[in-house]
Amino acid sequence: MEHARIRGRSGRKQTARARRLLEPALLAATAAALLVGGIFWLVGDRTVADTFWVAGTALALVPAIGWVVAALRKRRAGVDLIAVLALGGTLAVGEYLAGALIALMLATGRALDAAAERRASHDLRALLEHAPRSAHRRRGQTVSVVALADVAVGDTIVVGSGEVVPVDGRVTAGAALLDESVLTGESAQVERGTADVVRSGVVNAGGVFELEASATAEESTYAEIVRLAEHAGAERAPTVRLAERYAAWFLPLSLGMAGLAWAVSGSAVRAVAVLVVATPCPLLLAAPVAIVSGLSTAARRGVIVRDGGALERLGRARTLVIDKTGTLTAGRPRVLEVAAAPGRTTSEVLRLAASLDQISVHILAEAIVREAGVRGLTLSMPDRADEEAGRGTAGTVDGHRVTVGKTGLASQDLPGWARAVDNRALLDGAAVAWLTVDDALAGAVLLQDPLRHDAPRTVRRLRTAGLTRLLMLTGDRAEPALEVGAVLGLDDVRSGQLPADKVAAVREECAHAVTIMVGDGVNDAPALATADIGVAMGARGSTATSEAADIVLTTDRVDRLADAMEIAVRARRIAVQSAVGGMVMSLAAMAAALMGWLRPAPGALLQEAIDTAVILNALRALLPARGTRVALEPDTETLIHRFATEHEDLRDTLDAIREAAGLISTDQGPQALRTLHQIDRLLTERLLPHEHAEEQQLYPALSRQLGGPAHTETMSRAHTEIDRLARRIATHLQLADESGSLRPEQLDDLRACLYGLHTVLRLHFSQEEESYFSLSASPPALESKNPNLTRTGDGRRPARLDPPRHRDGD
Repeated sequence: MEHARIRGRSGRKQTARARRLLEPALLAATAAALLVGGIFWLVGDRTVADTFWVAGTALALVPAIGWVVAALRKRRAGVDLIAVLALGGTLAVGEYLAGALIALMLATGRALDAAAERRASHDLRALLEHAPRSAHRRRGQTVSVVALADVAVGDTIVVGSGEVVPVDGRVTAGAALLDESVLTGESAQVERGTADVVRSGVVNAGGVFELEASATAEESTYAEIVRLAEHAGAERAPTVRLAERYAAWFLPLSLGMAGLAWAVSGSAVRAVAVLVVATPCPLLLAAPVAIVSGLSTAARRGVIVRDGGALERLGRARTLVIDKTGTLTAGRPRVLEVAAAPGRTTSEVLRLAASLDQISVHILAEAIVREAGVRGLTLSMPDRADEEAGRGTAGTVDGHRVTVGKTGLASQDLPGWARAVDNRALLDGAAVAWLTVDDALAGAVLLQDPLRHDAPRTVRRLRTAGLTRLLMLTGDRAEPALEVGAVLGLDDVRSGQLPADKVAAVREECAHAVTIMVGDGVNDAPALATADIGVAMGARGSTATSEAADIVLTTDRVDRLADAMEIAVRARRIAVQSAVGGMVMSLAAMAAALMGWLRPAPGALLQEAIDTAVILNALRALLPARGTRVALEPDTETLIHRFATEHEDLRDTLDAIREAAGLISTDQGPQALRTLHQIDRLLTERLLPHEHAEEQQLYPALSRQLGGPAHTETMSRAHTEIDRLARRIATHLQLADESGSLRPEQLDDLRACLYGLHTVLRLHFSQEEESYFSLSASPPALESKNPNLTRTGDGRRPARLDPPRHRDGD
């Protein structure tokens, strides 16, 4: 089977090579025959002129007959038959100049179509040509060049400057500055540090670094993309078959009109004129040119489409079925909130939990340790640590017996503060990791798989592109699933779905409309194969998912799905427009020839112009659609990444504001006043400088590129409200300082200010991340890996302030 596949590929290459030689040779020969004949006609030697024109006609007639025979063997009668009849007819009636013009038209159309396909498939070929062939493997102190197939998992690979990363792996030495444009379509370079994942196919744009191979070359990211690219264009799209269906009625119509012209006028010349203008060989090639152009455009955006059929179906889709985890959400949990028991701080709770969870491989433990690193907490190494499946971790930290995981207590047995945490987790669909210290409940960490920043914008773009029904299927619990569905405005949400359930749901949707299924896990592969169009999140998805999919998003951004949908809709529209528009113009020319208004030679020139115009129109699918994407300037990109990082750094400030609002409900004494002063410092030293810097630096930059300040006015109004609430809280503190304590008449308004500020900030942050940060060509980091990188609005590192310490009591 493998030998047959190789022979088939070799045969296709030889055929393509022969075609590349024939088409320019035919064009040159027919053009030369027409030109030389014209020169002799001008000097008055009509006999020699006719000889050259007859030769040019015959040169085109021979391969045209071959094309007709090849089509008939495939049981397809295409419009090449009209070309043969027209060429033969001009020779029969002595219209040699018309024959030479048709020959040149036929040769030009073939050459133009071939050039268009070569231009349109350039990006797909670039993927194949970019594939690495060897690697530098280090063993001990020796570095040797080895074949890519010899690289094994665990090998240390040295990647030099300018080299292509040969296999997937993790950085072990050196800092990697990478150009990932081949995979993602983005020009911005990205940095990868020690232990960060690097995908094969990206280019080392910095100095030498080493990585430990995590996959063989065959199993790596780039190899899968190359396999997909090799299949791209292998099947004809339904739009191309549509063009052939047009030819099925266009052929007899043309012959009928030619026969009618002959019968009415008694002149064979008029019949030949009808056949001449009915020779749209390049015309019907415009449809595949548009589809291949769409494939190329999608490839540049980091979307690999297996074939033209998948792209055409995507353009007709009306229903989207999508997985939740890793598709609409980030795919890994993050700390949503840290709660502390009375007498403890949230920083202390997080530090103890993260110290113990360093020994755990649980995905929630990884999130807790990661959050502690983001907040710049110093961790301790645990002693006598152990992990029990389904329960959590236990060990000794700083001399105290600590556990992280489940409590073992019923909800009604929890203290008041813990019941509030439990209720919050239920409402937010969050998981809870409880912390005990010396057998006493000390705090809790709430974790949630966050929604992707670009998901809401993507959903809106998909609806604009033509989708009318959006359904989410997930194996997760109902609470987090419904939360995501409500935020995104999905039409239906189904939780607790097994792979068989997903297949049944997709099959049901396919019965009503052309349906897309998007997923990233092994459990999604059967549903992807069942859907009309399967789309895999290939950047982090499984191999099984990618193999089952028709389309693979090579970058970990769900907004690429909207890009693919818009490209598909536009490519299909241009393909149909090119085919139908060309048909209409040809029919008008045929009617003119039928009436005797158009002789064969002028008709040939007219048809040449029609065919050329239609193919050039099809090439519009290579160009980006106007207004589909805002290209940000590098300085604006830098600002977006900076403020996105600051958002992450300010998350604990939002938690502190909420906790302070709850505290003053039960405590109005000196501790509450100290807590409020801490909140005031957090606002004046960290939050407000951030908001002011956004107003003065980010928003003007965005306004210039988005078309004016109207696009940022709503966010500026939110800044005004944040300032107003912060001033109101400061005024309350001033009054409380003057009287020595919080007065009863202040409590309701102060609590409303704190809760209101917390709500406005959460909404404001989400809106900025969705509306502005998602415009970035490379998504901003969701976590600050190095806390020293975070800055305040004026560029200084803020003082780290502990959130308020609770006093005993509920």
